Amino acid sequence: MLFLSALLLLVAFLVGSVPLGHAVLSRSGVNVRVMNAHNLGVENVLYRVGPGLATTTAALDAAKGFLAVLMASSLGVPEVTVLAGLAAYLGHLNPPRALYGQTPPRGRGNLVLLGVMAALAVTGAAPLWVAALPVVVYAGVAGFWGYVSAATLAGLLAFALAVATLPLGPAAKLGALALLVAATWRFKENLGRMLDGTEPRLGEAVPLAGRRSDEVVAAFMIHPMTLENFWSARRFAWLRPLVEKGLISEAGVRQMAESLRPMKVGELQGIRTTDGKSIRCYLLSSPLLPDVFRDNPELATRRAIEGARLAQELGAEVFGLGAFWSVVGNKGVDVQAAVPDITITNGGAYTSGTIKAAIPGILEHFAAEGRDLKQATAGIVGANGVVAFGIARTIAPQVGKVIMIGRDLERLERSAATLRRASKDTEIVTTTSYDTLKEADLIFTATSDPNPVIFPQHVKSGAWIFDEGRPADVDESVAAIPGVRVIPGGVVRPPGGMTSNIDLQFGDGQVPACLAETLIIAATGEHWRKSLGPQTLTENINFFVEQAAVLGFEVVD
Repeated sequence: MLFLSALLLLVAFLVGSVPLGHAVLSRSGVNVRVMNAHNLGVENVLYRVGPGLATTTAALDAAKGFLAVLMASSLGVPEVTVLAGLAAYLGHLNPPRALYGQTPPRGRGNLVLLGVMAALAVTGAAPLWVAALPVVVYAGVAGFWGYVSAATLAGLLAFALAVATLPLGPAAKLGALALLVAATWRFKENLGRMLDGTEPRLGEAVPLAGRRSDEVVAAFMIHPMTLENFWSARRFAWLRPLVEKGLISEAGVRQMAESLRPMKVGELQGIRTTDGKSIRCYLLSSPLLPDVFRDNPELATRRAIEGARLAQELGAEVFGLGAFWSVVGNKGVDVQAAVPDITITNGGAYTSGTIKAAIPGILEHFAAEGRDLKQATAGIVGANGVVAFGIARTIAPQVGKVIMIGRDLERLERSAATLRRASKDTEIVTTTSYDTLKEADLIFTATSDPNPVIFPQHVKSGAWIFDEGRPADVDESVAAIPGVRVIPGGVVRPPGGMTSNIDLQFGDGQVPACLAETLIIAATGEHWRKSLGPQTLTENINFFVEQAAVLGFEVVD
């Protein structure tokens, strides 16, 4: 009897794992990766393929649960019948990779559960009221609250409590409880999005690429700059008091953060271009702190690739890499190679464009205060990088001296040689020492360092500093130096009155230029303008500057 019971449960698992709906959709030319729990799978299938095919796939999933329980009921042991329902559900949620390859479906399995409940009632393994109760509770919670995942969990909780009242053995009661546990684990991301306020409700129109001609969908990868930023996502807010009380160490939080796959933590809404196009942007995060990008680049690249896949599943057509994500995987090249079906950009072109647009205004205001540019010294911090070197190339002809600061002196000298040929009247100096900044009247900084690099001892009174670094290159204490002006760079205000459920640390209604580039690519549809790798084409820089003005994006001075 024990062997036969185990065999029936194995068969139930395999029946639940058979990819019937997956096979039907695949043969119909449907991309099954976007029919998943991230976007209310049943509703998406209905929209994508119509009611006929949607009904067929739904019936096939329900039939799997019904058949698995029906076969197990032949043994005449109610406990085994209930456990067969659990096995079928687990098979549907976690099928063998041989059936799906590297991209198993991510559906909730609600239709399989419906088939299980129907079979339990038909076979008599559970009274009709016990099988019907979870369906009634599901309908009530879904109708009142609108969250499908919460409704499923509420229904399974009611089922587990009802089974606990029946004269069944411990195995059946544990099986009913295990259904609830399995579903809770499956819906952990949905529960997190409920806390963050980003989970779509039943019936809510979920934006998807190509669904509407006047709406485009993008996604953007962010990460916390400090542990304080980690708490800004409401799903992690409960950790803060535990850390403050010493119940959980900061090292423990960091270790947990490194184990988390990318998740949807926010959404930008209200962005509408001057031509009437709405842009929805999902904010994704794998909460790696800045030092991890330096110390474990392989992990960062892997998380970026996972983020790109999640963006695709969410229905986005463009995926932007922000802050330190922009430098992983050969500045996005490896990420794009791993996920070729979605456009990926590191935002470098428009970031350079905003700098190009801002520098003339900065120099004009500097000169308007009676300061002679031809006698001024400009310090360029991070000059080994593409962005900072672009700044150096722009201002070198306009000032008397340029101090280029970077980590690689040999590379700096090669770059300086280029500048000297183009600006013969300007003195060009290269160094790795920040102390030389003390003589600079103008400082332009754009490094990828996770910590501030410019402190009061590096800055003289009256200096102007244009800080393009994210996180900021200039320590807050520098602002106390008399006459010093710190100007944040690369901040853009999208058109239409943007709102967000999460603080991006750029001011209300404002985003970094790299995120704005992602939005502009989505709005224009010119995906070939994406920024990948260390090179940035001048024609693409000009394109983003021009299109930003046309669409209503404004650089914040």
